Amino acid sequence: MNDFKAEPEALIAAELQAVERVLRSGWYVLGEEGRKFESLWSQYCGTSHTVGVGNGMDAIEIGLRALDIGPGDEVITTAMTAFASVLAIIRAGATPVLADINPDTGLLSQESVRRCINQRTKAVLLVHLYGQIRNMQSWVDLCDQHQLALLEDCAQAHLAQVEGKVAGSFGRFGAYSFYPTKNLGAIGDGGALVTLEPALADKAAVLRNYGQSVRYYHPEFGLNSRLDEIQAALLTVRLGWLEQYTSHRQSIAAQYRQQLNNPYVRLMQAPTEPLAHVYHLFVVLTEHREALQTHLQASGVQALIHYPVPIHHQEKCKDILRDPAGLQFSEAHALQCLSLPCHPQMSEQDVQAVIGAVNRFAP
Repeated sequence: MNDFKAEPEALIAAELQAVERVLRSGWYVLGEEGRKFESLWSQYCGTSHTVGVGNGMDAIEIGLRALDIGPGDEVITTAMTAFASVLAIIRAGATPVLADINPDTGLLSQESVRRCINQRTKAVLLVHLYGQIRNMQSWVDLCDQHQLALLEDCAQAHLAQVEGKVAGSFGRFGAYSFYPTKNLGAIGDGGALVTLEPALADKAAVLRNYGQSVRYYHPEFGLNSRLDEIQAALLTVRLGWLEQYTSHRQSIAAQYRQQLNNPYVRLMQAPTEPLAHVYHLFVVLTEHREALQTHLQASGVQALIHYPVPIHHQEKCKDILRDPAGLQFSEAHALQCLSLPCHPQMSEQDVQAVIGAVNRFAP
């Protein structure tokens, strides 16, 4: 699914130089490297502020706390996401409410969200699952209509854009993860909150650093969640490769869409615009998932499941609030989704090997 050892020597050499630069600087936390990366990432995202944090989950929690969304407040999100999306809401003290998905895209269903809205609802956390963004103006309109904060979980959607606007720039804030497997990945953990609101960014910067405004003065109960200088320097280097890598992912996905042809394997809906999907994952649906995964493995192709257990089936979340009409599309998706390899180190031979293996499959 990923092949970090196959990354270009030029990239590795530049990363080593960046690490050496930090080591020789003698400054390892909240320094010039972090500020440089934050400025660059804001430019890429079309936002005025970036606050580097320890990971993507912290970015969501810090954003919620910066908006004073906590105990007594409800945040609607999807049952089909990484557990961190919901855990961040819980850690902020708010109550997550799960809405269902659109079965053709895997993304949050507006119809389901509307059924979940009540007087306690304060926000909708929209997860740009698999790297795709869709219908953003309608989400902005929905949240405006109900006076809700639109929040974006962009952990898989680096550089995804519609109508010239990038993921994270539509809502009150966008939360990014830089976990190594992400489209823009660090060599370890990392994350960022992006926003167009100066006051929100200022409060987030205080919260990430123990709630400290200036040294030894703590107007907030914060947490320790800072993007360190080495990871910031590495991300700055890797950012220079992101557009090229994204284009390669999209090229692989285009070949899959054109050449995969198996009656037992269903493709998900194509993006509305060429740049609206950055293919952190290329996901297919099949009622024969275990057999297909076994067949692919025997053909030398790794395939993984993202995510086999919807949030409300997790042991700690069985009583979680949810759409009163149920979450049947999320449950069906969790039983059928399978991710095929789609990463920048894949060669044309690799791509054709995946296509051939999938097309040969019969249960």
